Amino acid sequence: MKSKFLPSLFVCLLFTFFLGACSDKDSGEKARLEVRLTDDPAAYDAVYIDIKDVQINVSGEDDKGWQSLAGVQKGIYNLLDLVNDKDTLLCNAEIPSGKLHQIRLVLGNNNSIVLNGVNIPLETPSAQQSGLKLNVQQDVTGGILYTILLDFDAGRSVVTTGGGKYILKPVIRTVLNAVGGSIKGAVTPGTELTAVYAINGTDTMTTFTDGTGAYLIKGVPAATYKLQYWPTDVTYQSQEKTGIVVTTGNVTVVDTVHLVK
Repeated sequence: MKSKFLPSLFVCLLFTFFLGACSDKDSGEKARLEVRLTDDPAAYDAVYIDIKDVQINVSGEDDKGWQSLAGVQKGIYNLLDLVNDKDTLLCNAEIPSGKLHQIRLVLGNNNSIVLNGVNIPLETPSAQQSGLKLNVQQDVTGGILYTILLDFDAGRSVVTTGGGKYILKPVIRTVLNAVGGSIKGAVTPGTELTAVYAINGTDTMTTFTDGTGAYLIKGVPAATYKLQYWPTDVTYQSQEKTGIVVTTGNVTVVDTVHLVK
């Protein structure tokens, strides 16, 4: 079936694919996790937290099975910049499907507060620097995008001592949510690179088939979509499927598309 589409958009997406940004090769068995940091208001001018690493545990064994997430945005964050529903992205990485048992926030020693314009170092117990373990205990499905919000309560996390010292004892709440669902399918012949578009009104999400003809579009908001298939070999006809229903936390599997000339 022939369908009308903007050729310039197709060429742009094809170029992006060859740069490696839009391909979902070899990711069908994994979920994707975004870790975001937010905060509640506190009675300080600033609360600076030194983040060194974010790790997850999918084995359930507390003494092993920890792995660092790829692409962690290390650095010092002012928690008070993240109040009133603001957050910041710490990392976006693939994780194994199955059960996410725990997440661990590894801190450095450059933590401090600003009170009445004065910067005061926060003493950080060594246990916090080696990793603050937070229980999640939730199942994750391959092909689904999840976000985990680390809600850092700055007001309760800074403890004063009788000697006028300030100690960091983090109080953090975790919230794990699935972001929409995913669309999964295949195109034959698999050797023909094909652009796949999921369209809902004016919103379009895209990917390309891999070397076997498989495709996976992650993080798709729950809705009903039209799928368009555009082979890079123009001797094949473009095709279209309608009525593809996506629900949050689920992978919608679409019947295989057979390209014809």
